[in-house]
Amino acid sequence: MNAGRLLVRVTVVPALLVVAWLAVSLPLLMAGVFRPGPAIALFAPVAAGALWLGLRSRPRDLPDGRRDGPGGGMAAAPWWATGGVLAIAVAFLALQVAMCSEQIVVRRDPASYVQFATWLADHGSLPIPRMTDAFGGPDAVLKFESPAFYQDGGAIVPQFMAGMPLVLALGGWVGGTHGILLMAPLLGACCVLSFAGLVARLVGPRWAPAGALLLALTLPMLYVSRSTFSELPAIVLLLGGLSLMDDVRRERGRAAGTKAFLAGAALGLIVLVRIDGLRDVLPVLAFAGLLIGLGRRTGPWVAGGLLLGAGAGLAEGFTLSRPYLTYLGPSLRPLLAISVAVLAATVLMAVLLRWEPSASRLRGLGSAVARGRLPDAAAVLTVLVMAGFAVRPLVQTVRRVPGTRDDELNVQFIETIQRIQHLDVDGTRQYSELSLYWVVWYIGVPALLFATLGAALLARRLLRGRSPEWLLPYAMVVWTTAQVLLRPGITPDHPWASRRLIGLVIPGLLLFTVFASAWTVRRVRRVGYGPTLVNRGAVAGVALMLVPIVLTSGAFMVTRTEQHEVGAVRGMCDALPPNASVVVVEQSTADRFLQVVRGMCGLPSARVSGGATPADVRRVAAGVSGAGRRPVIMAAKREQVAPYGAPERVLYVRTRQDGRTLTKPPGGTWGLSMEVWIAEPSAS
Repeated sequence: MNAGRLLVRVTVVPALLVVAWLAVSLPLLMAGVFRPGPAIALFAPVAAGALWLGLRSRPRDLPDGRRDGPGGGMAAAPWWATGGVLAIAVAFLALQVAMCSEQIVVRRDPASYVQFATWLADHGSLPIPRMTDAFGGPDAVLKFESPAFYQDGGAIVPQFMAGMPLVLALGGWVGGTHGILLMAPLLGACCVLSFAGLVARLVGPRWAPAGALLLALTLPMLYVSRSTFSELPAIVLLLGGLSLMDDVRRERGRAAGTKAFLAGAALGLIVLVRIDGLRDVLPVLAFAGLLIGLGRRTGPWVAGGLLLGAGAGLAEGFTLSRPYLTYLGPSLRPLLAISVAVLAATVLMAVLLRWEPSASRLRGLGSAVARGRLPDAAAVLTVLVMAGFAVRPLVQTVRRVPGTRDDELNVQFIETIQRIQHLDVDGTRQYSELSLYWVVWYIGVPALLFATLGAALLARRLLRGRSPEWLLPYAMVVWTTAQVLLRPGITPDHPWASRRLIGLVIPGLLLFTVFASAWTVRRVRRVGYGPTLVNRGAVAGVALMLVPIVLTSGAFMVTRTEQHEVGAVRGMCDALPPNASVVVVEQSTADRFLQVVRGMCGLPSARVSGGATPADVRRVAAGVSGAGRRPVIMAAKREQVAPYGAPERVLYVRTRQDGRTLTKPPGGTWGLSMEVWIAEPSAS
């Protein structure tokens, strides 16, 4: 196997394996039998089939009688390029394993995913039972919900889509809690590998190591792959799906159809991981309609895979994650309406392209556009749009009036950070007008300028009917980037908010950056400079782009945060009586530990409402005793449990957490301390 074929194959393996795992695990979960035995027994043949269909190649015939090589120009890939990509991915994995965080106490999304995955790994079904019998039956002051775990009817329903927890559960079966946590660095390395594969296909294999290095060293990539963020499998599916779509162009017969189906499924399954992935894959739907309209045999395969994958995500969401989708209703309903409109428009486009009278007119219109000035205007418009985002802070200040309890908590959170950073206190500020500057923080001005150049060049090329391989990647990057920059839709503290950029904005812009760099090198060569000088200039250019990236991420790269939580929680679980029913009487402890106790300690847990009195707590404790269990009162401080029995501290963590900034690049860490105290009321 030559270097090019190896690079082609290895860079889509992660996406194919994720597709196979989700295809097996989701039906098992929905049937309530997601257990290691059946999941692994089914995964092995499905994964083997996906790899065989996704990696085999039947190259199409070229006009001169030759066979198209793997990945087009990839056939001539040098071994140093393939070896460089693999070395960067392995080094990234090693670094991230060493720096991996232990976010398992619920404060933000990563720990919520860990707890979700822990429940799935141990129980294999949803929803989570409330276990009210363990408290002597229902009581007016007892509540069972906590952040990211909704109380819905008679059960607890985890927040978020099930895709990421299903992937993490595999790590839990292999290595327990540490296995779940280490899935993040592994998925992060797969993201870097997948991005290198897309760069190799669209720009050239010699640029793949540069692309891998640029992405790997950005702070957002380092950040999300040290904790269990859902962006990780979504990136693998997106980049791998786009690479498979590019491979389809060089295949013939059934190989093209099956790869197109797998590509569509990979892109559609993003919805199972992140519900906002529905927005990101709308260009894929339109692209599939275009292929169908042009009579390409792969069009129905792409559409089928996409609709099946996205449909699976929506089915899971509306059956197992309905409270979460209900919470997202104000933003989800418009997205669903837009999706229906795009579907209708796609069907209409396909019909018009298939009907000869309209198809001939559309072909004429396309030829006129290609010959006219519109391609040049599109390139200029691209630059103007980026300039508009640059001047946006001068003309707009984005605010959001809180409409829900969660919005009010976000206002308080932002005000706290503003006071710490000596900013004007206004909790309604969203700082969305700074979104382009967020990008600059993480990839630097040189890379952004080259990305703008690359986007402008590609807009002109595509409108002139050239570089068709870029059509779908360009549409997805531009579509998503424009929407994210306009409305990030996330609490604006960094590095937290950088997760919104790493989903596609930063990889997409870096893809344009590498394309523009390669274009510049070719231009310089045409002037007459020798290859040695040009190659040295290319290396120097990549090094120049890396400077601002490393200046932002350098300190973060070697800083460990969120440590010691696993051992502390295990100690707490060991300290709790085996037949305890835990009643949490303090809000922050309930928010952080209610699901931890329920999922990791395997004990029934509940909280009391804010207006509960000590008499209410004693009544609940008596109900627990009456049910034949031992009541345990839990809180954050000694004095909060002392009225109910002898206080005992069962958890103490003192560590560091990532700092938070609003108007400048993130840097430094903040202290983090957590304590848990318990007391057992006397039997009397």
